[in-house]
Amino acid sequence: MSANPVDLALEANFANDLPEMASPWSAENPPDSQLVVLNEPLATALGMDPVSLRTPEGLGLLTGAQVPVGATPVAQAYAGHQFGGFVPRLGDGRALLLGEIADPAGLRWDLHLKGSGRTPFSRGGDGLATLGPMLREYVISEAMHALGVPTTRSLAVVATGRAVQRESLLPGAVLARIARSHLRVGSFQYAAQTGDIGLLRRLCDHAITRLHPAALEAPQPALALLDAVVTAQASLLTRWMLVGFVHGVMNTDNMTISGETIDYGPCAFLDAYDPATVFSSIDHAGRYAFGNQPGIAQWNLARFAESLLPLLATDQDRAVELATASIGAFGQQYTTQWSRGMRTKLGLADALDDTVAASLVTAWLALLHDNHADYTASHRALAAAARGNAESLRGQFLDLPGLDEWLTTWLSHRPDADLMDRTNPLYIPRNHLVEEALSAAIEGDLSPCNTLLQVVAAPYDERPGLEPYSQPAPDDLGTYQTFCGT
Repeated sequence: MSANPVDLALEANFANDLPEMASPWSAENPPDSQLVVLNEPLATALGMDPVSLRTPEGLGLLTGAQVPVGATPVAQAYAGHQFGGFVPRLGDGRALLLGEIADPAGLRWDLHLKGSGRTPFSRGGDGLATLGPMLREYVISEAMHALGVPTTRSLAVVATGRAVQRESLLPGAVLARIARSHLRVGSFQYAAQTGDIGLLRRLCDHAITRLHPAALEAPQPALALLDAVVTAQASLLTRWMLVGFVHGVMNTDNMTISGETIDYGPCAFLDAYDPATVFSSIDHAGRYAFGNQPGIAQWNLARFAESLLPLLATDQDRAVELATASIGAFGQQYTTQWSRGMRTKLGLADALDDTVAASLVTAWLALLHDNHADYTASHRALAAAARGNAESLRGQFLDLPGLDEWLTTWLSHRPDADLMDRTNPLYIPRNHLVEEALSAAIEGDLSPCNTLLQVVAAPYDERPGLEPYSQPAPDDLGTYQTFCGT
């Protein structure tokens, strides 16, 4: 365990392998760093000493103001389709890759900052972040981890002592997070649009070595990488949809090659079930609505495949054929995994006929939609209904005859209530609770945020006294909107 943060071994594999995509840079020095929250279990798992991270040297590392000797912090270059329009040069406009660390098991992780100041990719922005959005990412990414959803994770939020101008003056903060990698579909788009095949090949090799080493042994490593990313994203999207997560801004620069959820901007969880749900204040056309997410993921993967075409085959037609087949596998993988996941959420036995199970799932989702029923609470209440107590579930529905008819059919298949309790979370970072916690934090009261973090860290375990954290949003919440936080 590293006792002194300045002695931490930070590797620079990305910067060394891909200098054309790495702009050496330094974080801005915060005027008054104050630790807001530290993820001590994560720090320990990474081989870092939580006590040392609370020292001035530790805060220096967590803000990028003081990095180990020999470290090479860089702003990463990438491109991206943003709401369908291609931007050839985006990059880390307010972020910095400090380097890669190896945990005690030998796995490598990016140590990455958000809100650390302007970079060459800031495009007129100030490169800073405010406390609310950084705490939002901390809370929701840790909740996603507890739910079993692959995600970047938050190590710490540090207040900078600097006021940041948005609609009003807000307290500034830096988020330190980790990921298996910050490579994105947009990284490959950037390399491809340069026309430098050598760069594209080195990027492909770097991604394979870091994330999908099995592809090294494949006859066509680039194709094997594409297949691996398709599989990883099909699994990720399945998990999003099963827990009711809405990412909000699925641009290609926000889709990782690792299959981790990244960039928690205008994200939220479903309250009432509706596939058309949009929370983002800027998604006026509903491009990234909840129900559109699997299709958008496949569209993004098609852009990834386009970037890889020069490496798939020398013959363009053959390259397109291979790419099309790989992307086409996404739909079947997603559908199979989602169907299996929904069967589990309903406690249905594996032996139940697929057609019968599909009919139950379809009818159940229609009931949820037609009754504006809460997605999380209704699924959790099903387990009690399977044990003979449907009171809580019935409280979610207006069409009680329709619900009772479905329940009669469902109960005839003897659903497994214990399996459902292990599958359907009781506690999620509900939107109104997140907003209450962030508002309090901005005013200097961190207790609601800390309590929320403790609650969502064990989402399946019912605990006395936490009833408000399992309840649907109040009726007077109105239309909920989220913002990018930039």
